[in-house]
Amino acid sequence: MSSLTTHQRLFTGIPLVESPLFNGFADECWSGETLRVARELHEQGYAIIDFPDPDLPAKIDQLIETLTPLYPWQRWREGREGSLRIQDLWLGNPLVRELATNPTVLALLSDLYGRRAFPFQTLNFPVGTQQPSHSDHVHFHSVPERFMCGVWIAMEDINEDNGPLFVYPGSNRWPLLSNESLGINGAMLDDPYTHYHRYVEAWDSMAAAQGIAPKRFIAKKGQALIWSAGLVHGGSKMADKDRTRWSMVTHYFFEGCAYTTPMANDPYHGEIYFRDVFPGTVDAPLPAPKGRSPPHLGTAGRAAARLRRRALPLPQPRRAKSRGQSQAPLDPPRPL
Repeated sequence: MSSLTTHQRLFTGIPLVESPLFNGFADECWSGETLRVARELHEQGYAIIDFPDPDLPAKIDQLIETLTPLYPWQRWREGREGSLRIQDLWLGNPLVRELATNPTVLALLSDLYGRRAFPFQTLNFPVGTQQPSHSDHVHFHSVPERFMCGVWIAMEDINEDNGPLFVYPGSNRWPLLSNESLGINGAMLDDPYTHYHRYVEAWDSMAAAQGIAPKRFIAKKGQALIWSAGLVHGGSKMADKDRTRWSMVTHYFFEGCAYTTPMANDPYHGEIYFRDVFPGTVDAPLPAPKGRSPPHLGTAGRAAARLRRRALPLPQPRRAKSRGQSQAPLDPPRPL
């Protein structure tokens, strides 16, 4: 039995690129550029590609012209605006939507993860974020875990002066932190971000303990970086605040999961923040799984996540299963 067949039989809840059997089936599953991307994602948590759109330079120039007047530049330069970003422009701006739903990118991600990818959030930045080390999975994650990734596009040439993105290679293999692992409980969750510094300290301490230094991505206009759910990354300080650092990131989930926000969860008290996400695009929603209706749709096909708190029912006492009784298997992955 091949390693790929074994993965499909035993590990349907683990992305292909995250599989413990990856090295046994990678050459069977992919080839060429896709194999390179798969190996880099598996080993270091990120991979660099040229964004696959021949019209990208013209689209970028048009987007910059359109978005420049929308940001409070002076307030930011005076230190009165913490971050310059616009979230979920893909729901209303055709150019952002085209980039977020690029068919080649969607096909690549679906191939790498073994389930169909769909965008659920975009962020457009005119300057560097200067964010400390963080991993996206605490903000939005999946059950089964790790069915989430980001694709970040450099919309201009970037160097050391305008706040390049940095990553910790191999941090995708670190434990996925949660409130439970950091001793944060329900009594402390009125505002989850009050305790966010503990996550940052934990990521930085793991990097220091393993002797891993951050690596800056000195990107060229049109390059893109794919990162996995667990990759620890951030934004370097901007040495020159008169510079811009135009970029865009799209976050993707994959079909067949539940979607949640771990840093807001209190599983021991049965409270989970689920995200209502429907796999589709604004204009062309994907079909719902058989026998199910799209959950909580506002605008048809909208994939924007609406955060809500849902109390999980407490389990009722039940008799243990007999030794010979087996549980129903998970549904196998559907063909892409």
